[in-house]
Amino acid sequence: MATTYRHQHAVHAETADARNPVEYVWAAARIAIGWIFLWAFLDKTFGWGFATPAAKSWINGGSPTTGFLKGTGENALGGFFSSLAGQAWVDWLFMLGLAGIGLALVLGVGTRIAALAGTAMLVLMWAAELPLANNPFLDEHLIYSIVLIGLALADAGATFGLGNLPVVRDRAWLK
Repeated sequence: MATTYRHQHAVHAETADARNPVEYVWAAARIAIGWIFLWAFLDKTFGWGFATPAAKSWINGGSPTTGFLKGTGENALGGFFSSLAGQAWVDWLFMLGLAGIGLALVLGVGTRIAALAGTAMLVLMWAAELPLANNPFLDEHLIYSIVLIGLALADAGATFGLGNLPVVRDRAWLK
C-alpha cells in the first residue's frame, strides 16, 4: 500500500530523528527563498551596493519601489504599476512584505502566511513585467511562487526551523 507524503510527514514529525530526505530539500528551499526576500529588504534599506547603491537606499531617502515600477511604464499594465512608484504606502507595504516574508521563511514560523504573501507579491511583480522579454508566460516570479506553495503544503518550517516549537505546532496559523 502506497503512503502519501502527508502521511509520511506526519509519521516523521513525531520522531524528529527519522526525517525523510525530501524534508531537508524543502527546508533548504525555504531558507534559500527566505534569504532572497530578506536580502532584498536589507540591500534596499541600507544600499549595500548589490542591487541598490547607497545613495538610493531607503534610509537615505530613496524609494525601494521606484526603480522597478517606473521601468514598467511601457508594459501592458505599466500605467497602473508606474503610478504606484514612490508612494510612501507602497514603499512601506513592499518593505514590510520583504522583511516579514524573509524572516518567516528563514525562521520557519508563519511559513504558510509567508508563502501566501510571497506568492501575491511575486505574481504582482510578474504582472508588472507583462509582456515578458524572454518567455511568453513563465519567469522566475512564477517559479518562486510555485515553490512557495510547495513549502506551505510540505509544512517546511518543521525542519531546520522553529516550526517544531510547541507554540507553533499547537497553532495552525503559525505553521
